[in-house]
Amino acid sequence: MLFSELGLAAELVRAVSEQGYSTPTPVQRQAIPAILNGRDVLAGAQTGTGKTAGFTLPLLHLLHTQKPKSNRRAVRALILTPTRELAAQVGESVDTYGKYLPLKSAVVFGGLSINPQIAQLRRGVDILIATPGRLLDHIAQKTVDLSQLEILVLDEADRMLDMGFIRDIRKILALLPPNGHDGRQNLLFSATFSDEIRQLANGLLHKPEQIEVARRNTTVEIVAQTVHPVDRNRKQELLSHLIGSQDWRQVLVFTRTKHGANKLAEKLERDGIGSAAIHGNKSQAARTKALADFKSGAVRALVATDIAARGLDIDQLPHVVNYELPNIPEDYVHRIGRTGRAGNAGEAISLVCVDEHDFLRDIERLIKRDINKIEIEGFQPDPTIKPEPVFKQRQQRSPRAGNDARNNGQRNNGKPNERQAAKPARSKPRRGNGANSGSGRPQQGRSGQRRLSA
Repeated sequence: MLFSELGLAAELVRAVSEQGYSTPTPVQRQAIPAILNGRDVLAGAQTGTGKTAGFTLPLLHLLHTQKPKSNRRAVRALILTPTRELAAQVGESVDTYGKYLPLKSAVVFGGLSINPQIAQLRRGVDILIATPGRLLDHIAQKTVDLSQLEILVLDEADRMLDMGFIRDIRKILALLPPNGHDGRQNLLFSATFSDEIRQLANGLLHKPEQIEVARRNTTVEIVAQTVHPVDRNRKQELLSHLIGSQDWRQVLVFTRTKHGANKLAEKLERDGIGSAAIHGNKSQAARTKALADFKSGAVRALVATDIAARGLDIDQLPHVVNYELPNIPEDYVHRIGRTGRAGNAGEAISLVCVDEHDFLRDIERLIKRDINKIEIEGFQPDPTIKPEPVFKQRQQRSPRAGNDARNNGQRNNGKPNERQAAKPARSKPRRGNGANSGSGRPQQGRSGQRRLSA
């Protein structure tokens, strides 16, 4: 099946073709027709499966071909995302595929001055991409009109629940026009179908078509996974050795903490490896620059925390390194899903010390396989070293857990949250609307056909 056979407007097919795509991914083949038919959709899809284009393309088609409910420039489609980077990525997808349509869009999130966003909204937008906290700021200031909303999208709903956004989401839903038959169309995309997601879906969706293209918590099959046992105080040395000896030009490295990300990036720089850190305490301008430098090759290693990396769209990323294993086994799946996207090969390396054996066991139990262990010559762990206690936050993650999520719209030990950052008195105007996403580039699938991976 080709994009030209899905029933999309000619302007959309032209835009997709110009990006080098011809064959839709599985989630796009299922989601696009269902959305075009006006159905509510509950879709289970990991990042990297093409889900963003799976809802942006039919959303653009419907808004283009259907007459607005009102003559005033009210928002017709709302896309909620958990993080700033994902909001910026979705916004770029809307711009890329809607380039030949007379539709206006805006991206709003915290960390930037609210005043330029207010001015843009007052000029009128058809499609609004937003994080929950900043959207509630605009609602409180009466700078956004959602009374005529036709389509609602919750993207990466599982992560929004993990980050504690459920109350904000419910506040927003209560302010929207009715859904159901002849009402608002609702689309919910999630990497997993937990009980909480199903409960949210039951209250939001009207007779939805359920789409599931990836089994719950299944790792990307084509990602080669390896564990390198190493002593805790030699991890950075081993990482520098791997990057240098194997000439890795682009590697995404995960740490558990923001402080750890900064410290590791500085150490890699001292070893002559261009590096940058990305996490919630970084300003939006710094996060955007770090991601852009990584994509352009100006830095070889991007050191990130879990929340900051969620939704990053990096074309053909070859290497992911777990410098520290995550406390939550499911986060391992999300981490390694940064590579091996859209049919491309990828490699996930985990540097595991004696303190993390329990974490590793939990991960292997989750993915139902043993990960290959290879000791690197000269870096074999000392068997006499005893494990030290590591804070272990189990699978029942608290919505108010003190992690990087607080700086993506939550409260964090008195530090500004997304809404506080939105206040003009505390923010300086900045140009741009977020991360420089790599969406819209052609990906080579297994069959040799180009697939849309946005």
